[in-house]
Order: sequence, then structure tokens, then C-alpha cells
Amino acid sequence: MNTPTTQAASIDDRIGLRAPLLFAAVSLLGFGLLYSLAGTALGRVAFPWQATGSIIEHDGHAVGSALIAQPFSDAKYFQARPSAAKYDPTAASGSNQARSNPDLRKRIADDTAAIAQREGIAVSEVPAELATQSGGGLDPHISPRAAQVQAARVAKARGVDAAKIQALIAANTEAPQFGALGQARVNVLRLNLALDAAR
Repeated sequence: MNTPTTQAASIDDRIGLRAPLLFAAVSLLGFGLLYSLAGTALGRVAFPWQATGSIIEHDGHAVGSALIAQPFSDAKYFQARPSAAKYDPTAASGSNQARSNPDLRKRIADDTAAIAQREGIAVSEVPAELATQSGGGLDPHISPRAAQVQAARVAKARGVDAAKIQALIAANTEAPQFGALGQARVNVLRLNLALDAAR
């Protein structure tokens, strides 16, 4: 049998739970839903290109993202860095192999020799980035030097003067961010699109 004292305690318990439950609901709706929607909407308005994946279009069709590398196997195109993720953005990762790992050393040595043969240069002239994978496995950039060692092959495959290819590399070289952060770099997809557009 409930006494007035136990009934009052039960009512106090229900009242005591109302505030934290209300706070939890407001927090979930406010920060979990409304804040996310507002941030997404603001991003779409302020940075529409970046908010949708920095998609590069050519002739009205999406051909890739400026932020994600993709493979090019044809000799008339510049090659990107190798990818531990096989250029799959849903599996972005490095190889997780230490520099002392013999398998990694063998792969790099084999790739370096293959690149030297492909480009017609000495093994010592192969830029390290063309044989090594980036941390995320999807770096879309190479250095101007890595582009320049590929210029002769691309020029020959396209039947154009090497100076024209060098000029395209220079035109598509991005300066360090804000003029001081990082190094000069070349977006491989943009450079390959510029090659096709220059035909």
C-alpha cells in the first residue's frame, strides 16, 4: 500500500528525470541534427565546389576529383604516385610497412627499376615519390620534377615537341599554399586533361 510519503517520492523521481531527458533530447536534436544540417548547408553555400567533393568535369561529365589520385596506364598520360589503396577512396590507407620491411624495399626497388626503364632514365634519377605511396594512398599530386621526368615519354607517345609538354607542366604547377606551406606540386588529373585539351 502506497503511503503519501512513497507517492511523493515517486512524483519527485519522475520530476527529477524530466530535466535530464529533456536536455538529452534537445542535445541530440540540436547538436546531432540541426547543427550538422546547418554546417552542411553553410558549406554548400560558401564552398559549393569543395563541399561536393571537388569534382572535375570535362565536356559535361565528371572525370574525377581534384583531391583523389587515379591511375593512368596509357603512355600518353602522366602517371600518379602508386597507391596502397589501389586508388579506391573507400579504402584510403598506406601500406603500414616499416621502411625496414624487406618486402617494401623490394617493391620500391622493383618499381624504381621499372620506372627508370619506362622513362628512359637512370635509376638514380627516378624521383622517390614515383615509387613510394603516400600515407593515404590517394595523393593526387606529384612534384614538378616527377612530371618532368615523364615529359619525354608523353611527348613521344603524343608525337609532339617536348617543349610543349614542359610548358604544360609549368602552366599546371601549383605554388605552395599561401606561398609558404608545402612545396610546388602538379595535379596529375588536371595536367592530363590539359594535355588532351591541347591537341
